[in-house]
Amino acid sequence: MSRTSHPGPGRRSLLQAALAVPVVGAAGTVLDTQSAQAATAQPSTAGSGNHRFDAESPRFALAVLPDTQYLFDADSADPEPLKETFHYLVAQRQEANIAFMTHLGDVTEHGSEEEIGLAADTFRTIHGKVPYSVLASNHDINSGTDDQRGDTAYLRAFGPQRFTSMSTFGGASPDGYNSYHVLQAAGHEWLVLALDWRASEKGLAWAQGVLDAHPTLPAILTTHDIAWAEDNGRAHLSDNGQRLWDRIIRGNDQIFMALGGHYWPPGRTVLTNDAGHDVHVHITNYQDRYYGGAGMVRLYSFDLVRNVVDVETFSPWFLARDPEKRTPLEAETIELTGPVDRFSLDIDFAERFQGFAPVVRPAPRPASRVMPRGTVAYWRFDSSGLAGAGTAGSVVAAGAVARDLSGHGNDLRVQLLHDSASKALTWSGDHHSEQPAHASLRFDGGKSPDRGAILTTAAQAPLNSVTFTSGFTIETFIKLPEPFEGDHAWMGILSWEGRNGDAGKTTGWSTEEPTCSLNVTPERFLQFVLYPHVQDADPTSWSHALPVGRWTHIAVVNDGHHTVMYVDGSKIARNPSQPATGIATLGKPFVIGGTQFAEQFGQSFYGWIGDTRIVDRALTPKDFMAPFA
Repeated sequence: MSRTSHPGPGRRSLLQAALAVPVVGAAGTVLDTQSAQAATAQPSTAGSGNHRFDAESPRFALAVLPDTQYLFDADSADPEPLKETFHYLVAQRQEANIAFMTHLGDVTEHGSEEEIGLAADTFRTIHGKVPYSVLASNHDINSGTDDQRGDTAYLRAFGPQRFTSMSTFGGASPDGYNSYHVLQAAGHEWLVLALDWRASEKGLAWAQGVLDAHPTLPAILTTHDIAWAEDNGRAHLSDNGQRLWDRIIRGNDQIFMALGGHYWPPGRTVLTNDAGHDVHVHITNYQDRYYGGAGMVRLYSFDLVRNVVDVETFSPWFLARDPEKRTPLEAETIELTGPVDRFSLDIDFAERFQGFAPVVRPAPRPASRVMPRGTVAYWRFDSSGLAGAGTAGSVVAAGAVARDLSGHGNDLRVQLLHDSASKALTWSGDHHSEQPAHASLRFDGGKSPDRGAILTTAAQAPLNSVTFTSGFTIETFIKLPEPFEGDHAWMGILSWEGRNGDAGKTTGWSTEEPTCSLNVTPERFLQFVLYPHVQDADPTSWSHALPVGRWTHIAVVNDGHHTVMYVDGSKIARNPSQPATGIATLGKPFVIGGTQFAEQFGQSFYGWIGDTRIVDRALTPKDFMAPFA
């Protein structure tokens, strides 16, 4: 507790309707204390009953609970707000995918047997349902001591014996006041270090030993006193925080976040460690707010897909009240939305953790492993599919052949359009992280002047005449350059060269349009247009705007009746309901990189194209070349 936050962008609120669900507490039996070298943690994959936690989902939440001391203050104690917070976390564990809760200290006001006992009993509400850590601070023990203080009421209630049944618990220091947990979340392990109010030299040596024993785990350090904040929210290390920074944090790159309470107002800052990487330092404390903070909790929602941590702060106790009966102070304290209470952190997790836990990319997969039943053509641009592949930036000359690895004879031959320079097509080792082959072709298509390169099947290739009346799947990987330079028109990715007018189709904007093509608009939307073998129609799928500088997997799936486009394994919104049976291929060549008539319909492709596969049946996302299931 002390009075002494760096503005940031506000973001969404994840508040769910609070459920005042009665929860039967765990027995809370006190076990024998175990030493610092406790058992290695096992992954936590489920909660109790229906409150399951998904350890493999790329999104999970860490609940952070600051100073609750005014709720456990002698004869004015009121544990109900904290009980409601625990009810909320248990009830919402599955919906918010809550992996863990960490308390930042000052559990009680005086650290008396009575206060500690009441607090320990209140924690039974969550015990066995959501794993958690607790640490001692200046109001829970004698503030003039460090973690070598010996026996206390706090240690008897919240020492290592309380946590041994938790699958996340890794161990505690010999004194019992410092502990660590290993969480299994988002398919990874994460380390939470809970350090005493004043970690001694022995305590710091123990903490370093934990980090040394888990060198590849991203770590969050929690303690009571680490930073204080100005009224504007800009945080600064306290004296104890500076000691922790110098002794533990700055030299251990795996610590990417440090959380503390003690001071108010809340605040945050970003510091740079010895490896040149960001460490997010936050103060969370609401004891100065109405009703001692009313069990206010902060959720850190990690999203490893978006590379974002969304943070929100609210009181489940007030949230559970009937809105018509909330007092003005309750109503204004339900959720805090200032820049130090509700914000987002942009963290490229793979890049941030690369120094101590480098991402191991999948090895190339042989062609034989990615040709399911019904594969009619498969092209890849590594040495298995393209002669001379392997030198970045090397020219892929006109006449070069990309073999059809399915064995059906649908080889592609390079053509330069118009008077294009030879560098219109070059080889690249750039590829989607989940692409079977670690290679691609770099197309330098453009207009004014028209230029580019395409790869096309021979006049008698079997693929030219397959009509796919039972369905099909067309897959490819592409990347658009960043920056997306130049004046670009519609770009062809792939097509059959048959003309819809020759197929007798009366729909469409031009009788010269290819009977099947996948394109990118100048606004970077995908367009897949199909003139079916059976119907007189042109059902067209449209995607959202594609990002630049990032690989994208595209799949177009037809079940013999309707066509659905997927982008990165996700079904897009603008898929047509119009029936489409087969493709009116008309025996015309198949082309990658655009069309032989690029200037008539825009231009040839500008960017990278990787593995491309065609299957004569509808696949589900779990069978795509990139694993999305």
